[in-house]
Amino acid sequence: MQAKTTSVLPAVLKKHEKDLLDDWMREQLSAPTMRKDLVDEAELRKQSREFLDLLGRTVQNGYQTDVHAAGEWAPVREFLSDISRKRSTQGFSPSETATFIFSFKQPLYTRMRKELESAAFADASWDANVLLDKLGLYTMEMFIKAREEVIKRQQDEMLELSTPVVTLWEGILALPMIGTLDSARTQVVMETLLQRIVETGSEIAIIDITGVPMVDTLVAQHLLKTVAAARLMGADCIISGIRPQIAQTMVHLAIDLTSVVTKASLADAFVYALRRLDRTMDQREAPGPTPGLGLAKPPGSVQRPGTRR
Repeated sequence: MQAKTTSVLPAVLKKHEKDLLDDWMREQLSAPTMRKDLVDEAELRKQSREFLDLLGRTVQNGYQTDVHAAGEWAPVREFLSDISRKRSTQGFSPSETATFIFSFKQPLYTRMRKELESAAFADASWDANVLLDKLGLYTMEMFIKAREEVIKRQQDEMLELSTPVVTLWEGILALPMIGTLDSARTQVVMETLLQRIVETGSEIAIIDITGVPMVDTLVAQHLLKTVAAARLMGADCIISGIRPQIAQTMVHLAIDLTSVVTKASLADAFVYALRRLDRTMDQREAPGPTPGLGLAKPPGSVQRPGTRR
């Protein structure tokens, strides 16, 4: 266990608490990284006062400089984590967030120099400097962690929005895909499609890749995995949106999709699906040239070939 450090820091913090707060506020407000559009002076003063109070109570009986592990630093860590999370969502940059701690160095340095002789000041100021550096780095780490959590949450939300499964007709689903298809997105696509197959009892699913910019070996493997999973659920898949450039690329890469029905467009795939299910659209109620996604005809509008209303 690391030995506790004893220094004049607690005494300086207690004796000059008001002056330290005022000087620190001036440092923060005059810093080039200060964002007055994101935090007002009253809120900043409240945060600064709370940090000084927590810091003073933590170091009053000696302290360990390992701010990550030492138990007495838990309240300070929690406070800095909260500050970092708030600022990451408010639009602060990492350097602007870290300035909250690093700007406290100059006021503390000035007060300690007035209190101590040169030799004692050298040791005490070094200890305080190391401590504030570690607290500043911890603040940076928490800010980056909070920002990554925001990005991850937004990515998950975008994945859900970018993989809609719509009903084109009774028994026919469509999955229009836009953007790059990677392993993470493939998993979301597969889960979403399988869930919709179970819910609707559909027999055919059309995977439209018109919006996928590039199809390589990895993308093809992801598509085949999705097709295989759908088959296990009792549904056949049709891949549509095979543009000429993509077709040439797939031939060049020797990608084998012979086990899957492919069509040039979603409309072609839809017509093929209707024929596979031995169904046709009543011409008097047929939708336009491009079927509207999600606007499924009710079962009563499905007509068997060779029959009349």
